[in-house]
Amino acid sequence: MSAPPSLPPPSSWPDLADPDLYADGDPYAAWHTLREHAPVHWQPAGDGLGFWSVTRYADVERVLADHASFTSERGTLLGLLGRHDPAGGRQMAVTDPPRHDRMRAPLHRALRLRSAEAHSEEIRAGIRELLPETDGAERSFDLSAVCAQLPLVVLGPLLGLPARDRPHLVRLALMCAAEDDPEHQLPEGPEATLERGHRELFAYFADLVRDRRRRPRAGDGGDLVDVLLTMEVDGARLTPGEVLSNCYSLLLGASVTLAHVPPATVLELTRTGRHHDWAGRPELLDSGVEEALRWASPARHFMRHARRPLDLAGVPVAAGDPVVAWLGSANRDGAVFARPDTFDPARRPNRHLAFGAGPHYCAGAGIARVTLRLFFAELFARYAEIEVTGPPRRARSTFLSGITRLPVRVRPRQKEVAR
Repeated sequence: MSAPPSLPPPSSWPDLADPDLYADGDPYAAWHTLREHAPVHWQPAGDGLGFWSVTRYADVERVLADHASFTSERGTLLGLLGRHDPAGGRQMAVTDPPRHDRMRAPLHRALRLRSAEAHSEEIRAGIRELLPETDGAERSFDLSAVCAQLPLVVLGPLLGLPARDRPHLVRLALMCAAEDDPEHQLPEGPEATLERGHRELFAYFADLVRDRRRRPRAGDGGDLVDVLLTMEVDGARLTPGEVLSNCYSLLLGASVTLAHVPPATVLELTRTGRHHDWAGRPELLDSGVEEALRWASPARHFMRHARRPLDLAGVPVAAGDPVVAWLGSANRDGAVFARPDTFDPARRPNRHLAFGAGPHYCAGAGIARVTLRLFFAELFARYAEIEVTGPPRRARSTFLSGITRLPVRVRPRQKEVAR
């Protein structure tokens, strides 16, 4: 595929496989160029590897939803490009229907029994503990560091995780989601970081499940792990591996989404001076959360492999070729979203793809929405003003669209001063 004469040759187009683009460059500008001129193009990735890069909304949605044409079982993240995922067919995120659906069903049933709404007061209390008190005066802190603990504020009650383990679990989840980032990477490199993160997380949940099997807490006193252990699918109990997979998927999904949507949103609101446009209109809480998800798009991409030769937006793709769908690009596609580069808390409709599409649509989307509503409601109720006081530090990761440092100064609402 050749570029129009007015454009640079494809060899000089943005390298979407380079994590530095996301830490120090402008991926949105890169995605815009590719949506306009090469929405499906081959992206070299070094060592003779490469992948088809997909940047338009319609094509991203097709790749994620069409499991008959694209498989998840050979790996869903660029970190596994060129290698088979050892968890393929055994872990929910890398298993295709119909087995995927059988693995996913118990999680949905369990979440209905142990919903985030049922724990809303406990989650709200946890959020209040996370957000620093002001004692009637201005206060400075790192919002990203605060939000890093948010996923375990939610999953702690749902999974029955001890509070003392939460910082350790956050660190392991970030090793799995951002193995290229210096803040989370081991000295041995990204591959070793990813391997250890996976190994230790699964070992942690294996110990947790083993303990629950010995000492079940069934009935109303049980948590999500207990529900999974006692639930039947097709007349049989879940295997320990399937229980582990559900726990792992929940933790990783929550760590990506919950920790990174608020900092990205606050940064944009303060940059544009539009904090009050949302904070002062509580009727926009729900639509604003959807816009925050679109804006942040915390999972940048998901990878699939073509099951058969096919045509993708006029481009022939061979059987077995890796195809990377860029969610962050799809969510800024002007063909779907009016003024896509403007944060609009009143945006409706808002069919963003932040949670994916198709069979692998995020199982914890409901939990994320409830938690983000509670978080932003508390943030706006507690602080009258939020000012970013230093440069943000962005994650060096092709997958995680995150801000790892965001220094802010907050001013309390008048009611706090009057206490």
